[in-house]
Amino acid sequence: MASKEQKAQFDVKTQLENVTEQFKTLQVLNEEGEVVNEAAMPDLTDEQLQELMRRMVYTRILDQRSISLNRQGRLGFYAPTAGQEASQLASQFALEKEDFILPGYRDVPQIIWHGLPLHQAFLFSRGHFQGNQIPEGVNVISPQIIIGAQYIQAAGVALGMKKNGKKTVAITYTGDGGASQGDFYEGINFAGAFKAPAIFIVQNNRFAISTPVEKQSAAKTIAQKAVAAGIPGIQVDGMDPLAVYKAVKDARERAVNGEGPTLIETLTYRYGPHTMAGDDPTRYRTSELDNEWEQKDPLVRFRKFLEKKGIWNEEMETGVIEQAKEDIKEAIKKADETPKQKVTDLMDIMFEDMPNYLKEQYEIYREKESK
Repeated sequence: MASKEQKAQFDVKTQLENVTEQFKTLQVLNEEGEVVNEAAMPDLTDEQLQELMRRMVYTRILDQRSISLNRQGRLGFYAPTAGQEASQLASQFALEKEDFILPGYRDVPQIIWHGLPLHQAFLFSRGHFQGNQIPEGVNVISPQIIIGAQYIQAAGVALGMKKNGKKTVAITYTGDGGASQGDFYEGINFAGAFKAPAIFIVQNNRFAISTPVEKQSAAKTIAQKAVAAGIPGIQVDGMDPLAVYKAVKDARERAVNGEGPTLIETLTYRYGPHTMAGDDPTRYRTSELDNEWEQKDPLVRFRKFLEKKGIWNEEMETGVIEQAKEDIKEAIKKADETPKQKVTDLMDIMFEDMPNYLKEQYEIYREKESK
């Protein structure tokens, strides 16, 4: 007869429960802005805490204005970011300038704070080629539209860093829907096999457009998917900027020390629609769920924490809001003044040596554009 230990070994239910037990949510601040995990408190100065809050407030205003600009027809594709500021900005805040960001289409805020000029972010939204011409020294790529494809790219960039002996990391983002893609598994597996210095973030905002996360996978957490790739997996309260910062900072340290990649699942929520292209979240989300997550608002939580420390107030926040509005006004003006792209522009930047079969078409378009 099989021993009790042997039976337990083949008890699938026990095995699944044991895996899930390993992935408890990392949290530093609760919803009232109180420190509940002193041991995980990151080492940030008051000035750094203020700067992180400034970026979060600024980005909330940027999101509100971008939605308005989209509705006015002055922006093209736009994926709202409100609710995900802690997940997005605290993770970027934990990076160094030399690190490389490979964003998804909702991750424009991270690349703006990593150095992409705001007017170019607006041009990207409009589909203008200049929005994809990243300035020298800004280590980002254009937001990836293909779901999950950036995970494979990040594995390759990170391996290149390792081979070049650089003490830098490649960080990439996707949503919970992206974690259901084959590229997700290929990316984390490849990076794990070669101990590439990558950080893979899944921003679990609970819905892949309209599909709830519970219908995407039988796994209780996305973080536990790291086990199959042989890499660390961490689940984080994605509405808590200090917990996100701590997780990414630690992951970065492991990566540059040669310990390989980390998968981080941030539990977060997008307050708006999936994109401004006709999505109606009221068709698949309840008001009760929206209200529940509004109580976890990352800006409210962090504001309470900073106010208790005496390093943030209404006057400071108003100043950030006014600065954001002014910057956005100037950036959209600059985007408006950018010459409209032409067909020949696209053909010029597509080819170093244009194929013969396109040269005739090129001349036709150039003649039309000159009139």
